[in-house]
Amino acid sequence: MSKQIAISDDVYRRLKREQGDQSFSELIEEKVNSCETLKEVSGQQLFDAETADSVAAEIESLSHEAVERVADDST
Repeated sequence: MSKQIAISDDVYRRLKREQGDQSFSELIEEKVNSCETLKEVSGQQLFDAETADSVAAEIESLSHEAVERVADDST
């Protein structure tokens, strides 16, 4: 039995690069069986928790600064 799933373009490209002569099902099964988490397979766990928190804080800070600049420019 087969199932249809949706994946992002980035994940598709990563899987395609690693596919070789395997089917996507075989490749995904290989990744899952190698004890990798789904986040690792899909590439969503790029940073450790401390780095992720730091990046999130930096993005929030930059976003806040951008909003302030737009408000200043409009006055």
